[in-house]
Amino acid sequence: MTKIVKKSPSDSRLTAARKHRLKALSQRPDEEIDTSDIPELTEKFWRNAIRNPFYRPLKRQLTLRLDTDIIAWLRLQGSGYQTRANALLRDAMLVDLNLKRRKGRDRPHPKNQRQGRIARTRRQLRS
Repeated sequence: MTKIVKKSPSDSRLTAARKHRLKALSQRPDEEIDTSDIPELTEKFWRNAIRNPFYRPLKRQLTLRLDTDIIAWLRLQGSGYQTRANALLRDAMLVDLNLKRRKGRDRPHPKNQRQGRIARTRRQLRS
């Protein structure tokens, strides 16, 4: 019977010679690198791009206090209410991050920073 051995790039150690070659490569200007064999990525490519299907963000367990009606609403939709709550929070986070990128500023609401974020999220969810 033969033994199958799998090796990955992380299994091989960086020798002094490899480190020297990598350092020399990192110091080369971009203009010297031949990219003629790599096709240009067009707008059409990015329009059809999808998120990495193998991406799984790290999860962290914590205690979170939510209003009773919110929990009831999430549970009414069936099992997986925690996953739905996570998805709702992620969507709100991405909307908030995209707004900040577009505006180019990170300015809180004049009266109350928390109320300002809640109002923005509500407006975005309505539209």
